[in-house]
Amino acid sequence: MPAVAEAPIKSHRDLIAWRKSMDLTVLIYEATAAFPKHELYGLTSQIRRAAASIPANIAEGQGRRSKPEFRQFLGNARGSVLELDTHLELALRLNYLTNSQYQRINKDVVEVGRIINGLLRSLTSDL
Repeated sequence: MPAVAEAPIKSHRDLIAWRKSMDLTVLIYEATAAFPKHELYGLTSQIRRAAASIPANIAEGQGRRSKPEFRQFLGNARGSVLELDTHLELALRLNYLTNSQYQRINKDVVEVGRIINGLLRSLTSDL
């Protein structure tokens, strides 16, 4: 038994996955603000939508109060992580991001993906 009991999850805001993905989304909005204006409705929009979709899916899934539905929405969030990863790689190749910006953001993308995967595993093992 853990030394400190874990607090019950009352809201999506209690989930580390949601909090970290919100931080990532803010970072994405800041980084894409410097993208070329001609990409505003192209890659900039796609990157921002993929990033914002991650915490939105986590929140919606947690709000359903059903493990199967929560798993489904976490799967959607994981898909958005992979979509974001792909768009960021393209932004790097197009020189819209510096290598150091990409490395910083990618570190957070990988972390959020791992947290979501862990949450998915914990929900699956609870069956």
